Amino acid sequence: MPLRDTDNSATLDRYLSEIGRYPLLSVAEEQALALRHRDLNDLDAGHRLVTSNLRFVVKVAYEYRSYGLRMSDLIQEGNMGLMKAVQKFDPDKQIRLISYAVWWIRAYIQNHILKSWSLVKIGTTQAQRKLFFSLARTRRELERLGGGADDVGRIARRLRVRESEVMEMQQRLDGRDLSLDAPLGDDGSASHVELLPGSGPAPDDALGADREQAMLQGHVGAALRRLDARERFIIEQRLMTEQPMTLKELGAHFGFSRERARQLELRAREKLRQGISDAAGEMLPELLAHVHEAA
Repeated sequence: MPLRDTDNSATLDRYLSEIGRYPLLSVAEEQALALRHRDLNDLDAGHRLVTSNLRFVVKVAYEYRSYGLRMSDLIQEGNMGLMKAVQKFDPDKQIRLISYAVWWIRAYIQNHILKSWSLVKIGTTQAQRKLFFSLARTRRELERLGGGADDVGRIARRLRVRESEVMEMQQRLDGRDLSLDAPLGDDGSASHVELLPGSGPAPDDALGADREQAMLQGHVGAALRRLDARERFIIEQRLMTEQPMTLKELGAHFGFSRERARQLELRAREKLRQGISDAAGEMLPELLAHVHEAA
């Protein structure tokens, strides 16, 4: 059964009410359905085996609610584990399905938590997995026994791991990754990414730069229109392209020498400079300086 947005208590209550309609199976009923599913590939039998145990998935998922993940996701992962268990269940073992399925349910939920907890892989060894899911519980147990919840050596001995592993895992748990898209506050109107300082210019500076660029393009366009066709070609090919023509190539294009091409370029630059100066006055000193550069 699909489950959506069960973090809403009303929706979760409705889901629990719906799955509660599926009756629990007796030992004999479960055995018969499991045999039909295994031997005859009876999909209806498999469906009944799954739906009759959905409430147990919720019970197991609630054990992991302290990890801060959406309960809907935990239940969905647990349901996947239950379906996997039904596929692999052997009724000849003479055990109840849920006794076998609980391992798969926990495995799917735990894998989801490990994958969701951090962008950096965690729980890649058996010791790390044991620590991840046992550290908080062990600290609570030691605290109830009269202190020692922060005693690394005592925790390590209890879990049969090294003290360095306990300290490393505690740092990983305390420094969990946080999505920059995670909402701030209850209304969710802002996110953490909005608190990061920007590396680019301020909005006012960016707007001013855009307007200045537009004005620059307008002045250059007006100045270019005052040049004749040959002068405009020289300016475009020497100043306004990523791969400018050489003076030799320019001379070959028009059929005259490299020196003549240089003289015409200097004249075209001067006319362009004067045209921009007439249009913009002293507003564009950087462009005027660029126009004065030698080839």
